[in-house]
Amino acid sequence: MTESGAGTANPVVRDGDVTIISGPCSVESREQMMQVAEACASLGIRVLRGGAYKPRTSPYSFQGMEEEGLRLLRDAADAYGLLCITEVVDSEDIPVVDAYADILQIGTRNMANFALLKKIGAATAESHKPVLFKRGMAATIEEWLAASEYNTMQGNPNVVLCERGIRTFETATRFTLDITAVPVVKKLSRLPIVIDASHPTGQADLVPSVCRAAVAVGADGIMVESHPDPRAALCDGPQSLDLEGLRNLMVELQPVAEAVGRRLA
Repeated sequence: MTESGAGTANPVVRDGDVTIISGPCSVESREQMMQVAEACASLGIRVLRGGAYKPRTSPYSFQGMEEEGLRLLRDAADAYGLLCITEVVDSEDIPVVDAYADILQIGTRNMANFALLKKIGAATAESHKPVLFKRGMAATIEEWLAASEYNTMQGNPNVVLCERGIRTFETATRFTLDITAVPVVKKLSRLPIVIDASHPTGQADLVPSVCRAAVAVGADGIMVESHPDPRAALCDGPQSLDLEGLRNLMVELQPVAEAVGRRLA
């Protein structure tokens, strides 16, 4: 399908490694971010996530701390030598998010926001800053790959695809994870692909199983939401691992990675 990214080294995803991305759904406080960053660093996790601008279905839900959230995310990442990733929701926010984040995320609701995709592609054309591009919750793989070209055609080959579950008739989980998207994407594209294990499950106790499957099927990375106290989280607490759960997950994933000749990073 697409050959974008061919021959270009991506600073986030490394050959043979499974990159772990973890952190809270939303940045809530300095203490929260420092606790999560410390835990990630101690486990060898290189990428810290945290939402500063939160597109929510309900206008009454927590919408994020905006630039102050970006500042807290950046401070926590710098304190522990981590890269950081956060979502760009609006084209007006691209300059400020780009100033703070090492990786820009495009969420599921914006997969088909082609004007935003082109602007992010243009903004990162010179820097080649990685862009993590989530699949739309109702998009086919073909549509997702085609939409990724709105970024790469601007001159930035460092797009990382992210499968985060699609909407089906099933209600046992929040979304239905299309685990087959990993081998299909690897057949059709040279772009790396990571699995978001938290959003499709919607339940923290299901996350480890999905992560094991992601490693075994060949995903280049895994995104997992974590929080010091998920019960008090302002966003997506039920699907977030606590920090002990994050530690246990890394232990569980190690033998799976070794069995398929890979390393966690």
